[in-house]
Amino acid sequence: AHSCPTLSPQELEEARRWEGARDVRPLDGNVRRWGGLLLPNKPPYNTGAFRFELTFSPNHPLEPPCATLRTPIYHPSVDLEGRVCQPLTTHVHWEPSTRAIQVLQDLLLQLDSPDPQRVLRPDVARQLKERPEEFQRRAEEHARLHAEPRPDP
Repeated sequence: AHSCPTLSPQELEEARRWEGARDVRPLDGNVRRWGGLLLPNKPPYNTGAFRFELTFSPNHPLEPPCATLRTPIYHPSVDLEGRVCQPLTTHVHWEPSTRAIQVLQDLLLQLDSPDPQRVLRPDVARQLKERPEEFQRRAEEHARLHAEPRPDP
């Protein structure tokens, strides 16, 4: 038997039952790549749904997974490629006991509360700090144009 722990089916089940996301499933039958829709709770993003991808390392859970957003979003912590500044999944903070659902919950929390300290887009972070109303307006408009329709509860 190989000792390399893999993702347990329970982790996927847990993520599928969580109300913060929909449609969570392995992509192309690959258990190391999940996709789904995140449903932010707060403006300016709560008008839409955002498709995410979560990729697990072959060394999971010793190495953190990597979350990317496939839906464009106007957010200081998400760059134009959809990469997310997520401290939880950096090598410094990663704990092998962290479950996949915690990574998704953390990601949703970040979307719900943009933090100008976690910056991948300095211009957006500056706008959030100095002109919050303008940031809200741009982010709302952007979500209207790019986000996917929210699925029915």
